[in-house]
Amino acid sequence: MAGPRILKKNEFLFREGDTSEAMYVIKIGKLAVLKAKGNSEITLAELGPGDMIGEMAFFDSKPRSASARALVDTTIIELPFKSLNAQFKTFPEWAKAIMRTVNNHLRSANQKIKSLEKSDEETNAVFPPHTVTRLCAILANVAKVYGEETADGTLVPPATLRRHTIQIFQQPTNKMTTMTEVLQGLGHMKIEELGEGKQRLTLFKPDFLVNFVDFYNDFLFKSEDKRTSVEEKEMKTVKALLFYGRKAMSAGATKSEKGEIKLNLTQMQNDSMRDLGALFGVDDVNSLIEKKLVGEKFSLDGALAVSFSLDELELQYPYWELIHACRTITRA
Repeated sequence: MAGPRILKKNEFLFREGDTSEAMYVIKIGKLAVLKAKGNSEITLAELGPGDMIGEMAFFDSKPRSASARALVDTTIIELPFKSLNAQFKTFPEWAKAIMRTVNNHLRSANQKIKSLEKSDEETNAVFPPHTVTRLCAILANVAKVYGEETADGTLVPPATLRRHTIQIFQQPTNKMTTMTEVLQGLGHMKIEELGEGKQRLTLFKPDFLVNFVDFYNDFLFKSEDKRTSVEEKEMKTVKALLFYGRKAMSAGATKSEKGEIKLNLTQMQNDSMRDLGALFGVDDVNSLIEKKLVGEKFSLDGALAVSFSLDELELQYPYWELIHACRTITRA
């Protein structure tokens, strides 16, 4: 049923990626249309009384392409698609065709703008995403094929790495040098200067890079609505979950049939300053719950708790750590 709905200030009407079931007319107040960009959001538009929002999805039922949040207490009129469809069927065919065409043109224009913005960002980036996968693939391949196994890890022949980087894959050597420095900073390899411009490169686990390349490449080629990313601001929360998850397993905790463990969020919040040197809040997991990386909160012995796959977070954390490290590299 169509009718009014009140949103409190800063309350979301819907979020980017949500399913679309209605359009809305603003009666009183103001909404901001927001788009995620990296670790922040940009405001695409501000809408006021009389403006409509969410109407494009009426024709194609695609997920929300942006978020809408109340800037002040706002009253909206909700128009469910189910009711509107019954009325739309009574329109003349020429009117339906015009409306669908206009909607498709708007969708297409938005996608082109988005693609151009993405291309500009990747062009200006020191390490565009596909450069990251390419460099890591080169390094892993040279280590696997030409490397020498030692007690510390795999020795990567610098001359062979340089030749493959420049001649075969036509990548700048300075970028490979930066990549090895990033990997050393994250504890995945060791670079030793031997003098006279010579180096000893030890890659601790070549399989990590092989698996990372598969993971990131798969992520990059998924449609945006099917991607699940861990943003940089969420890494602290994931790290806290991993810390207390490992601690729980060491204390004898068991996993469920689905491979999940339970953690007491309230206890984590109480102990976080002592254990982590930073405050962990029970609401810090909310964005991870929305992404289904962590299960919904539930009550456990009078406290708030969550369940999640420790193995999955253990797997993803170092991947996203490397991705974010590459994103933060700036030009000299």
